[in-house]
Amino acid sequence: MNFFEQIWEVFSTQKYLLLILEGFRTTLIIAAGAAALGLVLGTLVAVVKIAAQRNKRKLAVPEFICNLYVSVIRGTPVALQLFIMAYAILAIRGFPLELTAILTFGINSGAYVAESLRAGLQSVDIGQTEAARSLGLSETQSMLRIVIPQAIKNVIPAIGNELIALLKETSIVSMVGLVDLTNAAKIIGAGNNMATYLVPMLVVALFYLAVVYLLIFAIRSIEKRMKQSEQHADEKKADKSRRRMEKRLAAIDEKYSKEYPQEGERHG
Repeated sequence: MNFFEQIWEVFSTQKYLLLILEGFRTTLIIAAGAAALGLVLGTLVAVVKIAAQRNKRKLAVPEFICNLYVSVIRGTPVALQLFIMAYAILAIRGFPLELTAILTFGINSGAYVAESLRAGLQSVDIGQTEAARSLGLSETQSMLRIVIPQAIKNVIPAIGNELIALLKETSIVSMVGLVDLTNAAKIIGAGNNMATYLVPMLVVALFYLAVVYLLIFAIRSIEKRMKQSEQHADEKKADKSRRRMEKRLAAIDEKYSKEYPQEGERHG
């Protein structure tokens, strides 16, 4: 059986196709759930670390916890974290392994998202916050309405890379018994099935590539839309300034004509 016949066998055999689709579903569920948890957790940690720089006394303990969390999670392998969660912390009879994986990868992703967001928040000019405070906004309102939206725009590429890395990292969930895409390919390639790992692994690689390129397309679309929105806002601001200047010039011209009518007639 040649290479292309083996590829056709993977897609035409119901048992193999259902196994790949089931693994694909598991991969997407874990990646999506972990991404949502990581974004929420990372945002909270980044905000606490930024706020602690301005109020060290009140936020000393939360800042210490956040720093410890980021250091430990970023300093240990995600596979080890998955083992600890599955076989120690959440080693509860009947506890869903998919939920264990979502929590593990979400907590892991949150540490990296937190550092990306923290860098993005610090990249926003301090004058933006001072201007917001001068308009009567509280520190929380300034952060939510002014700083965070600008920081998100700055860190979209980094967050996108983290989501792509997260999707690929889920391939290790087979270590705790879950059947994801990678494990599905391993089962199909076993000796009692196709007895070759090359074709099933290549088929599964196509699924990963498809999702990754969809994510890349979505990220680039968001960046393009935000850039267009920013350009549109700048154009509206420039147009508003131009109209204001025209009104002022018209008022000055009208005032000059009233005070010096003869000069106005002479120029006319």
